[in-house]
Amino acid sequence: MNRYGVVAQQHWARWLPRQYAAICDPDSFFTTLGEEVARQIDDLTDELISEIRQGEGYLAQVGRLFAACVVAEELILPQRVLPDPELTADDDQDDLLPESAERRMVINRDHPSWAKVNVEQQERINDSTTG
Repeated sequence: MNRYGVVAQQHWARWLPRQYAAICDPDSFFTTLGEEVARQIDDLTDELISEIRQGEGYLAQVGRLFAACVVAEELILPQRVLPDPELTADDDQDDLLPESAERRMVINRDHPSWAKVNVEQQERINDSTTG
């Protein structure tokens, strides 16, 4: 089992216990899942790299390859290996998932939405201190 399969098995056992319990042969399932994820990451990395640039040095090529692989993992792992935890009746949903059930985006000062997000955050801070 590759590292993606190991990570998935640990994550599912802890955070998706009902789905994990329904798997007849966990070793086979997570071995296959890990291999599929590795192929998807390799394919997406290849798409992101697309071509070697003429005159580009070795270190620049390695840097681009590493960056493309990291981006591919960031896109694929949450979908296949690290899905959101199951909710139980005891769980407070606000603690586990945001209202939209999506991962929150981090926006820095250079982002076009910075001003809007900053105003919203300031309003939340003011509401929590006055309410």
